[in-house]
Amino acid sequence: MALDEATIQFLAAAAEAAGPDAKPMWEMEPAQARATSAAMNEMFGKGPDMHRTEDHTLTGYDGGTFAVRVHVPTKRPAGLFLYLHGGGWVVGDIDGYDTLGRQLAEKTGNAVVLVNYRKAPEKRFPAAVEDSWTALQWAAAHLEDIAGSRVPLFVGGDSAGGNLSAVMALRARDEGGPQLAGQMLIYPVTDADFSRLSYDEPENQTLLTKEFMIWFWDHYAPTPEDRAHPHASPLRADSLENLPPALVVTAAHDVLRDEGEAYAQRLQEAGVDVEFHRWPGQMHGFFSMVNVLPASAEVMDLVARRVRDLSAEPALEA
Repeated sequence: MALDEATIQFLAAAAEAAGPDAKPMWEMEPAQARATSAAMNEMFGKGPDMHRTEDHTLTGYDGGTFAVRVHVPTKRPAGLFLYLHGGGWVVGDIDGYDTLGRQLAEKTGNAVVLVNYRKAPEKRFPAAVEDSWTALQWAAAHLEDIAGSRVPLFVGGDSAGGNLSAVMALRARDEGGPQLAGQMLIYPVTDADFSRLSYDEPENQTLLTKEFMIWFWDHYAPTPEDRAHPHASPLRADSLENLPPALVVTAAHDVLRDEGEAYAQRLQEAGVDVEFHRWPGQMHGFFSMVNVLPASAEVMDLVARRVRDLSAEPALEA
């Protein structure tokens, strides 16, 4: 198996644009890494028009504030999807994910809430978890305001956002709700363990390398105690029973592949309804490359189908 042609061409163009003297992002300070990451946003283009878009400011657990953006595709959306973006808990924001959020809203028919959770190292673990939890509770409390009725509530995200989404499902189970109809985990971070084979396979060292992942963890959760906590490493949770149905997608050439697949396996062993796919020919980050890599649209369609299927199932008692 090898990277597909679209990915090879993208990586070649990115390397040429960066030049031979480009510094790896894991050798940068966070502010520089954020600027470098944000420079890619223009290539994603603009997403589809929405029925309405709203920006809100929420107050976090520590009194600080953060933004959420709500994209409502139709007058009566079929559900509400809280989307938590990737970026290693350090880079990325809702502006960079706006096109993805709009596409997700259009294809699922759900209102999409993008969460600008606060980033490390300025706000280390558990700030991103707590902001995501605040946003999830806010979304559940405003279902009728946003969608017009008590529609199904989903959570999902990619990479670090997949990590946070898995943790939201755990917290919702352990803390009495909100009731989730499903969790969509796209190449999620599930464990602070760099010993898995996928971390060292040469073909996996593309946009996210082993060194870069260590850099992210060092900024987000530098202590062994924090890294071992199931809200940082959900694979270490004592039990994954009684969690909402899951879609887990990994990339064939991704340092996070093995931990994502280990999480899918543990979910299945715990009796959770899991749909799992290893996407061939893809590197880490492909899903967020909307309008750039064809596989992004393929998995977007998959997510939309899974959301529709779960929305059609009889609702569980809250």
